[in-house]
Amino acid sequence: MSQVQSSAPLPASTSTNAEDRIEQLLSRCALRDEKALDELYRLVSARLLGVLIRILKQRALAEEALQDVMVRVWQRADQYTAYRGRAMAWLMSIARYRAIDLLRSQRPHTSIDDASEESLTDTAAEDFVDTTLSQRMRNALTDCLGRLNQEQQRCISLAFVEGYSHDQIATAIGSPLGTVKSWVRRGLLSLKQCLDA
Repeated sequence: MSQVQSSAPLPASTSTNAEDRIEQLLSRCALRDEKALDELYRLVSARLLGVLIRILKQRALAEEALQDVMVRVWQRADQYTAYRGRAMAWLMSIARYRAIDLLRSQRPHTSIDDASEESLTDTAAEDFVDTTLSQRMRNALTDCLGRLNQEQQRCISLAFVEGYSHDQIATAIGSPLGTVKSWVRRGLLSLKQCLDA
């Protein structure tokens, strides 16, 4: 767990296998298996670091936050249950909350720029999706996702299931970054309206 590995997000074809593996490793971490924590770190650190860098805007701070996140995962692994949602979404929410805590702690010393505020807004939207993944809401979410246009579905899936950044989505699907951001935001708004109905 001492060095952050740099790797691209897993392709969609392996995401189910990776998700299953993450769940297994979390179960082993709950039993205090340090080898499982090391493997979990190698498997998820690049994706978590990407989220942290996007929010914190400083790689060194994001790397420090990643270490804090992994300590929290180790301490709270027994609190993860699959019925509450996907393991990677649980890990990402821990990372986002840690990043937000760091930003808040720096507020008296440093002003948060517009980009950081936008990241916090994006994080709030991501947290909305994470909280809707309870067993009861999964069916409603699946139904609402099915009502989105194909581009919105794909972008939201890549962002929130696969952990891609907006830049990575734009590259993966060959669309302009602004278009991808628009599809994600409009898709999230449509999801919220559908789920609130």
